[in-house]
Amino acid sequence: MSLYGMMRTGVSGMNAQAARLGTVADNIANANTTGYKRSSTEFSSLILPNGGGNYNSGGVNTTVRYAISQEGALQFTTSTTDLAINGDGFFVVQDSSGVSFLSRAGSFVPDSDGNLVNAAGFTVMGYDYGDGLPTPVVNGFDGLVPINVSQGELQATPSTVGVFKANLPSDAPIVTGVLPSANTAASEHTSKSSLVVYDNLGQEVLLDFYYTKTAAETWEVSVFDRSVATAGTSFPYGSGPLSTTTLDFDATTGELTALSASDITVAVPNGQSLVIDLADMTQLAYEFNVGDANVDGNAPSKVESIEITTDGTVFAKYENGTLEPKYRIALADVQSPDQLLPLTGNVYAQNSESGVVTTGFAGSGNFGSVISGALESSNVDIAEELTSMIESQRSYTANSKVFQTGSDLMDVLVNLKR
Repeated sequence: MSLYGMMRTGVSGMNAQAARLGTVADNIANANTTGYKRSSTEFSSLILPNGGGNYNSGGVNTTVRYAISQEGALQFTTSTTDLAINGDGFFVVQDSSGVSFLSRAGSFVPDSDGNLVNAAGFTVMGYDYGDGLPTPVVNGFDGLVPINVSQGELQATPSTVGVFKANLPSDAPIVTGVLPSANTAASEHTSKSSLVVYDNLGQEVLLDFYYTKTAAETWEVSVFDRSVATAGTSFPYGSGPLSTTTLDFDATTGELTALSASDITVAVPNGQSLVIDLADMTQLAYEFNVGDANVDGNAPSKVESIEITTDGTVFAKYENGTLEPKYRIALADVQSPDQLLPLTGNVYAQNSESGVVTTGFAGSGNFGSVISGALESSNVDIAEELTSMIESQRSYTANSKVFQTGSDLMDVLVNLKR
């Protein structure tokens, strides 16, 4: 065996243990870093060819591995924008230059623009509901936008759809006089109800609905704008009906016939076209009775808080209690997460060994769920790291002894001729 080879082997062993101590140092330093994944050092033997009774010492190869797929424990917080992933997947985050990365560090807070950024300054990305119902681009990051939770926005939503369900009395007399659609002081009706709807500015508009039995199993429905009604009497209104339709009922079942109108479209003043579903109206031997009546839309209201559901949907909660979906957080994954390339800021980049990135939503496919008000701790075990540190220290010392022994033997050879 060459003495030089012996010394090189000792150096190889010291370098290997130094690398191991380096990963231990990183792990201990980041034991409290949100979403940090521990690194470890794996060794493999390096064998040199031998022959003729001589032995050539080799060394040790060092490989650093990352336990990226190993989840850390969840720690719950009081912030709704603190996010953790329970299961597989990564948040898609973006740096200031627009480059996308993967991360499990979900300690997000709003920046000066309202964008959610984590402790390293990376912005979490998702899909905007303003572009319609979000659908993921499964093989890339196209279509992703920063999640913005700015609370300075006022929201006023005009009414566009509604439902009205009521019973019209089958034993009501047929009105033979002037119908409400004629809009005269002599107009007669059987029953009346009113609905509050909203125009484009979020202002309340009160609509009067008149139900008039015009023949057996036949009713006229007329809708008027209350704001132009004659004070104290309603009729005549300052303008004609906003909409009129006819309902035909089956005499046997009391339900609408197949040929009957099943909805009514109302042009809301300074608003949108409002379609009210009347499909569940009935004509039974019972007094006029409203079972269900509601429309969408709301008056101007300010964002009060943010709620994030387990499927990653970011809702804006307004002062009036309305919840409106704003974004849906995107998740991403690769075939071999442990082969991702770790970068500064607790983020990861894909490479040829990790596989291609696939994006989707929480709760779909193999993706885990998003937990609001929680953070994923690092997966570092301090006791295990301290044990590894002691082992590395002892091994480093032993390898240094090998090197020192080789050096001493070299001194013996050098001094033989003296």
